[in-house]
Amino acid sequence: MGKKIAALVTDMVEEIEFTDPAEKMREAGHTVSIVNAEAGKEIRGKNGQNFTVDKGLDEVSPEDFDALLIPGGFSPDLLRINPDHASFAKHFIAEGKPVFAICHGPQFLIDTDLLEGKRVTSFISVRKDLINAGAQFVDEEVVVDQQLVTSRTPDDLPAFNREALKLLNN
Repeated sequence: MGKKIAALVTDMVEEIEFTDPAEKMREAGHTVSIVNAEAGKEIRGKNGQNFTVDKGLDEVSPEDFDALLIPGGFSPDLLRINPDHASFAKHFIAEGKPVFAICHGPQFLIDTDLLEGKRVTSFISVRKDLINAGAQFVDEEVVVDQQLVTSRTPDDLPAFNREALKLLNN
C-alpha cells in the first residue's frame, strides 16, 4: 500500500531535488503532496519552474503523512522563517517516521532541535551549522541514520532515491 509523503517546499527550491524524488516515489505507488503555510500558493523554483502548494499547514496534520521530503536550494532557508514548518517537521523525527532531506534540506531540520547525535550529510556550506547543532557530519553521497536519509547535491539523487524508497517500501 502506498505511503503519503509531505514535501515541505517554498520559493527558490532546487527543482530537480523535488521533482526527481517525487517522480520516483509516485512511480513506486506513493503519494507526494506539497505542503506549505498557504494552500494554492504558486511557488517559483530556483530555475524558474512553478509549483502549486497542495495543502496548507492549517488544513493538515503531520499525522496525516507517513514521511517527509525536504528538497534543497534556498527553500529550506526560507522555510525556517515560519516556525510552524519546523513544528510540522519535528513530528516526523520524534515519531521515527522517514525524513528525506537533500542539499540544504538538513539545515532546515536544525530548527526541530532533534539532530543531536544524528549522522547526516548535506551541501558543504551548511556542514558547520549541522555540527553546531550536534549532528555528526559525514561527507558521503547518502547517509542513512535510522529513518533519516540525507544527501549532498543533485549528483547524489540516485543514491538518495534508492535509500528513500527502501524505507518507504518496508
